[in-house]
Amino acid sequence: MYNIKSPEGYKSSTDLYTTQLLIKEIKDYFQINLANNLNLKRVSAPLFVSIESGLNDNLNGYEGPVTFDVPNAGGENLEIVHSLAKWKRYALKNYDFKVHEGLYTDMNAIRRCENPDNTHSFYVDQWDWELIISEEDRNEEYLKRVVDIIYRTLKSLDEYLCTLIPQRHKLLKDQITFITSQELLDKYPHIKDSTERERLAVKEYGAIFLMQIGNRLSNGEKHDNRAPDYDDWLLNGDIIVYNPILDDQLELSSMGIRVNPERLNEQLKQSDNLDRLKYDYHRMLIDGDLPLTVGGGIGQSRICMFFLQKAHIGEVQVSYWPDDYRRALENKGINLL
Repeated sequence: MYNIKSPEGYKSSTDLYTTQLLIKEIKDYFQINLANNLNLKRVSAPLFVSIESGLNDNLNGYEGPVTFDVPNAGGENLEIVHSLAKWKRYALKNYDFKVHEGLYTDMNAIRRCENPDNTHSFYVDQWDWELIISEEDRNEEYLKRVVDIIYRTLKSLDEYLCTLIPQRHKLLKDQITFITSQELLDKYPHIKDSTERERLAVKEYGAIFLMQIGNRLSNGEKHDNRAPDYDDWLLNGDIIVYNPILDDQLELSSMGIRVNPERLNEQLKQSDNLDRLKYDYHRMLIDGDLPLTVGGGIGQSRICMFFLQKAHIGEVQVSYWPDDYRRALENKGINLL
């Protein structure tokens, strides 16, 4: 029933409490250095937003958010956030941030439509970050510079953990490789599954930034679906690394330069979503009332899972798992928090 990978003879190298201590070390070290390297200030963020605001992330367009009404607020309908991709841009304006200043926050979400497996959970925790840029920064070279900064921060964490954990070896390659989704298809033209193309690439390069996700490729298909109203599909991408414990790819971050009014209109037309222009957020963007930004999300549990080489995301986060799923994992030697 469930797709569970279990490395032969797998047994976690740390007990539950030691794992919790290392999770704290990883999160503290990474977020402090990320903030310093990208000039970000920490802010608080919402767990839910109103449906009418248009601020929630639509993800791939079919995942229904958790919704509820608030009787003591006029029956207002609210949604648990999927991510804060749009809210951050709105916050940067309200907090009066300047060009090349940004924010980061802890984002906690419920994704009720998720299919739980080794790397996916109903509960999502990530660092959401956003940085104001200038019109001149809306280009591929600037995006690559930001990716290099994030990757260097990940490498620094990799080296730091080697000082904490005896016999630990570094996991990351010295450099990250940049490749577009079309170049990936050209490289593996006979591989129909886009995730398998990713896996082959990270096994070769160790770490890639897969760019330009959202538009259709030469085979008429999309590498992956992306919401049309935050990332510019020509200036976005995912940081994906090779994960030895599962012999698989692992996406650590999705990010990009955000749409300007022209790109928003174009992508809403392409995706047949022009009805979203009725929302406050989209009207502000079209009217030029929101700053130009670059931003993304970096998975907290994904990073912990990767750097501690855990076989399952439930070993580094406390979430809900169906009883039969939990028993299946226990039978494979995987103990969940």
